[in-house]
Amino acid sequence: MRLEAQWIVGFVDGEGCFHIGISKNDSATLGVQVLPEFTVVQHEQSVKVLHALKAYFGCGVVRVNRKDKTSTRMAYRVRNLQHLLDIISPFFLKHPLKTHKNVEFRKFRRVLLKMEKGEHLTAQGIEEIRAIVAQMNRKSQTE
Repeated sequence: MRLEAQWIVGFVDGEGCFHIGISKNDSATLGVQVLPEFTVVQHEQSVKVLHALKAYFGCGVVRVNRKDKTSTRMAYRVRNLQHLLDIISPFFLKHPLKTHKNVEFRKFRRVLLKMEKGEHLTAQGIEEIRAIVAQMNRKSQTE
């Protein structure tokens, strides 16, 4: 399956998610870990498109996202910071999302850039990241 850039934009606008997790981690410098993730989830019947995304971007994994008695949801996930910075972000800068998800992507990218500079390893940086994350995925908010 060969994917076109604009098709990917539309698909991610509808099915994608840019997420920043902040988790307690006692072995981390400040006791917390910042976990960025780009995800697209589909029912197992459409897993081929997730594998096509993985092939297109050349990074990430396709894994079970959720399984219950009647169905299985699969996910294409990219969690590697360098892949997010060098592959995923440049794609969505060159091919902007058309919906509010573009605002979410811009916030997501701001966190990635802070992490690239090592700001997630400082107390001030963590607080700035927390402030950005608190404003994510709120459709009534703007950038």
